Amino acid sequence: MAGFKNKNNRTTFFLLLFVATTFFGMSQNPPAPKNEKVTKVVVENADSLELSQKNNPDTWVLRGNVIFRHDSVYMYCDSAYMYELTNSLDAFSNVVIKQGDTISMYGDFLNYDGNISLAKMRENVRMENRDVTLFTDNFDYDRIQNMAYYFDGGMMVDSINELTSIYGQYSPDTKIAFFKDQVHLTNPQFDLTSDTLKYHTESKVANILGPTVIESDSGTIYSTRGWYNTIIEESMLYDRSLVVSKDKTKTVTADSLFYNKSDGFVEAYGNMFLNDTVKKIILTGNYGYYNEVTKYAFATDSAQMIEFSRKDSLFLHADTLKMETIGEEREVKAYHGVRFYRIDIQGVCDSLQFNTVDSILKLYQNPILWNTEYQINGDTIKILFNDSTVERMYVLNYAFAMQEVDTTYFNQLKGRNLTAYFVGGELDKIDIEGSAESLYYPIDDKNVSFIGRYKAESDDISVKIKNRKISRTVWYPTPQSETLPIPDLNPENKFLKDFKDYNYLRPQNREDIFTKVIMKTEDVPPPRRVHGQHQHME
Repeated sequence: MAGFKNKNNRTTFFLLLFVATTFFGMSQNPPAPKNEKVTKVVVENADSLELSQKNNPDTWVLRGNVIFRHDSVYMYCDSAYMYELTNSLDAFSNVVIKQGDTISMYGDFLNYDGNISLAKMRENVRMENRDVTLFTDNFDYDRIQNMAYYFDGGMMVDSINELTSIYGQYSPDTKIAFFKDQVHLTNPQFDLTSDTLKYHTESKVANILGPTVIESDSGTIYSTRGWYNTIIEESMLYDRSLVVSKDKTKTVTADSLFYNKSDGFVEAYGNMFLNDTVKKIILTGNYGYYNEVTKYAFATDSAQMIEFSRKDSLFLHADTLKMETIGEEREVKAYHGVRFYRIDIQGVCDSLQFNTVDSILKLYQNPILWNTEYQINGDTIKILFNDSTVERMYVLNYAFAMQEVDTTYFNQLKGRNLTAYFVGGELDKIDIEGSAESLYYPIDDKNVSFIGRYKAESDDISVKIKNRKISRTVWYPTPQSETLPIPDLNPENKFLKDFKDYNYLRPQNREDIFTKVIMKTEDVPPPRRVHGQHQHME
């Protein structure tokens, strides 16, 4: 019908409309469905209404300002087909669905099934729910479940985020959206791509449910499970997630990670692994954290530091490890139960500090070092590195050095301070300063048997070592000395005072640094107070 131009025609139209609505609502209803909640779709308005001429006696054609109502939902369009027997309709052009005062849907086409309250909207679809807007071309809305779906690509936008995916669903009741396949969340501060994502439109928290990458100006996050608060940019990440710095030189991973992007703070729980490829440092532990802004790292509970700047890496363990980077320089501190291993040097102590600014490693409280068959200990030890190779060692106060000749004989040096020089990673020279004593066992020309035991005392001693053997010794001034034949030796004169064989504490390999070995009570040095010398970490 083309419309109505006079009073009679208009009266006829309203009569038809009355008959039609009565017809739909009462006279020829199909058998009542089992679900008693099913109600009929009602025509509220149309400029024209007529039965279809295509042998479809149950089909009505509506044109102009068409309005349908189903329960409390109103549907608007330019034209429509109304299918009486199936309680459904097809709506065309300028389609609008209004549900309450919070949900509106717009599109070019609508198929609505009143029996199951399912709306299928197509082409240029837009759904609005307060500050959430959904865009797609293929959209289904289940009124009973109050759930909206798109399945062939769509986008959701709220006040701060834009999300796109192949499949998506949204619940206006729970304010939760679910996205699957080629998920992309765009935020002014970051970009998130994912396989599967759940998103809370009120809290703005994204739940990561599949392989996900989050990129920002401060770095990149790789995760398969966790959550990310897009407002305050905090996240909790599980299943060995990975945080990578902007310059790709530092990475942090663990069983679980808490990450605050704005503060640059990463907190790691379980099997932490922090890798700095520029500084050549790896930090591990069952708990730790790293601050991207201050460049400060912390590890504890099976804490380990691996320094890999050279072919033979240094492996160090302590109860607590701290690492701080200032400019181009780095400072490492280790507290309690320190044990470290490298092929050319091993050591134990209570606490340790290393600074790249001077390349000096400082060991405090009962420090002991081993190099090949040599053992060196004292009150405090400082090791000078040159390009990660040991160059010089300073033993301050109560210095003692020994070399195992065989299982019962040891060459020994002791004094107030000791300086050891290394060449190619092996001991080359030892200087003893102050109250110097030496005890060693010279071997005959055939290198078969010991000549005897030689003991000397002087102010200072300098010992040259070649091929791991004493090649020359110089005393300043002339020493007091004595020589005893091997048969005249007894346990009391085979050793200098304070001699201790600490080999049972020595780390044997990189795994052995985690072995907890307690110093024997009889081997613990007595309390000492040294004037002018710090006995703790700086």
